[in-house]
Amino acid sequence: MRWSESAEEALRRLDTDPESGLSEREAEKRLAGYGPNTLREKNKTGIAVKFFSQFNDFMIMVLLAAAAVSLSVSLANGERDFADPIIILAIVILNAVLGVVQENKAEKSLEALKKMSAPAARVVRGGKLLQVHAGGIVPGDIIHLETGDYVPADARLIASAGLKAEESALTGESVPVSKDARLLFSDGAPIGDRKNMVFSGSFITVGRGAAVVSETGMDTEVGKIAGMIMEHDAPDTPLQRKLEATGKTLGLAALGICAMIFLMGLIRHIPPFHMFMTSVSLAVAAIPEGLPAIVTIMLALGVQRMARENAIIRKLPAVESLGGATVICSDKTGTLTQNKMRVAEIAGDAGKSDILTYAALCANTISGEDGRLSGDPTESALVSAAREAGLNKNELDRLWRRVDELPFDSDRKLMSTLHINDSGEYLSITKGAPDVLIDRCSHFSDQGKPLPLEDAKRRELSSINTRMANKALRVIAVAYKASPGRITEISENDLVFAGLLGMIDPPREEAAESVRICREAGVKPVMITGDHEKTARAIAKKIGIMGPGDRSVTGRELDEMDEKTLRERIGDFCVFARVSPEHKVRIVKAFQRNGEVVAMTGDGVNDAPALKTADIGCAMGINGTDVAKGAADMILTDDNFATIVMAV
Repeated sequence: MRWSESAEEALRRLDTDPESGLSEREAEKRLAGYGPNTLREKNKTGIAVKFFSQFNDFMIMVLLAAAAVSLSVSLANGERDFADPIIILAIVILNAVLGVVQENKAEKSLEALKKMSAPAARVVRGGKLLQVHAGGIVPGDIIHLETGDYVPADARLIASAGLKAEESALTGESVPVSKDARLLFSDGAPIGDRKNMVFSGSFITVGRGAAVVSETGMDTEVGKIAGMIMEHDAPDTPLQRKLEATGKTLGLAALGICAMIFLMGLIRHIPPFHMFMTSVSLAVAAIPEGLPAIVTIMLALGVQRMARENAIIRKLPAVESLGGATVICSDKTGTLTQNKMRVAEIAGDAGKSDILTYAALCANTISGEDGRLSGDPTESALVSAAREAGLNKNELDRLWRRVDELPFDSDRKLMSTLHINDSGEYLSITKGAPDVLIDRCSHFSDQGKPLPLEDAKRRELSSINTRMANKALRVIAVAYKASPGRITEISENDLVFAGLLGMIDPPREEAAESVRICREAGVKPVMITGDHEKTARAIAKKIGIMGPGDRSVTGRELDEMDEKTLRERIGDFCVFARVSPEHKVRIVKAFQRNGEVVAMTGDGVNDAPALKTADIGCAMGINGTDVAKGAADMILTDDNFATIVMAV
C-alpha cells in the first residue's frame, strides 16, 4: 500500500533512486517483466464471428429448423418449390447483416472518439529527464509532473509544491484534489482520500511534483476497473429475453400442433407419411418468419433516430431496453452537473466588486485572447465570476502587476500574491480556507474601509461560512493588506478580511426538466456518485431527484448491508454517495433483483463496471474515458442527459 508508507519506503521497495531514476537497461528489464503500460482489451471479433453470432438466438434457430424441414418436405414430395426455405433463409441472413453493419458502424465511431490517452511523460532515466511514451513507463520510474500534464500511471508522490490533480473521472469529485507527498494514510483509505498518490488518467491542474511509479497497466486503479468489466458479462436485454421466450413458446406450440395433427390423421387411418408431411407443413406455416426481420428493421430505425440526437448505439436491442427502463441510475459529475465550478454566492462587507477583484488577482488562471480560461477549475470559477461582473483578469493584472507569490500549501491552506501598481502602491492578497484565514485577520473591509475585527464579527463570519458549507458550497475566503510603501515580503498575518465566495459544480440546465419527465413517465431517477454525501444531496434536491422523505446512503453504509438487506431497502434510497465501482455494481444488481429494468449513465472510469452490469449502459459525452465507452451500449456524443429521457 504505497499511500500508507513514506516516500523513502516506497523508493526502497521499488529499488530506485529519486535523482537518477532507473537505468535504460533496468527499465527494459522491468518492461519485459511487467508488460507495457496499457490497458488490456478483449480480442476483437472478426466479421465472420460477428455474422454467425447473430444466429445464436432461439427464434433464429427455430426459423432455420423450419427452413430445413420445409426443404426436406419439398424434396420428399418430389417437388421443386423452394420458395419458403429461400425466403426464410433470406430473412435470417438479412437480419444478421443488419446486426453486423450496425455493430461495425458503432465500433468505428468509438474508435474515432478514442483520443484521451497520454502519449508521453517526463521520466528520469540514468540521471537525465527524458520524454518517454506512456506505454514504456514501468514501476520504479521517477516521473515529473507540472500543470496541464496527464498522469501516465499510478504513482507515489516523493515531492510536491502546490500540486492539485483533477480526478473526477475516477472518484466523482468535482473539484481538484490537493496533493502532498508528506502525508500518510491507512491501508483502507478510499481512492479519493489518498492525497499522497496520483492516478493514471487524472491530470494536474496546478503546481508541480515528482513521483515514483508504483503500478502500471492493468494494475492501476483504472486497470482494475477495466478488469472488472472483462469479468462481467452484459445481461440480455428485456427484448432479447422476451423474444427468446416467444420463440420457445411458438416452437413448442408448433411441435404440439404437429403432434396433435399427426395423431388425428393416424386415428382417421390416413397414411402416416402423408400425415407427417401435412403436420410439418402446418408447423412451418405457424412460425412467423417475418418477426426477427421486423424487429431488426424497427430497431434499426430507432438507432437512426437516436443518431440524429447525437447518440451512438452499439447494439440494436439497446434501443428497446432504454425505452423499457424503470430506473435510471445517473452519475453526478459531468452528467447531471456541468463538471465546471461556478461561484454561486458571495458574502462580505467589502462589496462584490472588491471581493471578486482580489480573488481574480490572487489566481493563476490564464485568460486567453479568445476568452477561454485555463488553469485550476476553482480559480477559473473565480475569474469567470469576476468577468461576469465586468472585471477583466488581464486588465486587472496590468493595473496590479504581480511581483511575488506564496503557492498554496496543504499545511497553511492558503495562497498569497503580492502586487504593485503604477503609483508604487503595494497590495498583498491571500485566499484560502475560511476557518484559517479568518484567524489571520485583524480587520474587515466595510466598503473599502478597514474596521477592527471584533469577536462578534468573527462569529458572524464563521456562521456565514457554516451556512454556505451546509449548502454544499466550496467556500473560499479572501483577505488583503494594502500599503502606500514597499512591502519586502508577503505576510499572511494582520490581514483585512474581504469576503467569502461559495462555489459549486452547478446542475445542467436541462437536468431538472429531464428528472421531472422521468418521474411523470414512472421512471425512478437515482444519483450514484463518488462525491461527498452533502454535495450529492444538495444537487439532488436542486434538480428534483431528492424530495421530502427521500433518503441517501454512503458507500461505507452499503458495506455494512448484506445482499438481502440491500435488496429490501434499495427502493428507499435515491442518492448513493461516496461509492466505489464495486458499490455501483451492487446497487444496479439490487434493483435488477427487484424486477427493475436499469439504465446507468456516466462519463467516468468509475462508472464503467455499472454501465456493463446495467440493462442499458449509457456513456455521456465525447470526453468520457475509453473504459467507460467500452462498457456502454450507447454513447451520447453531446453530453446531454436529456437524450436518455427523450428515449425513455
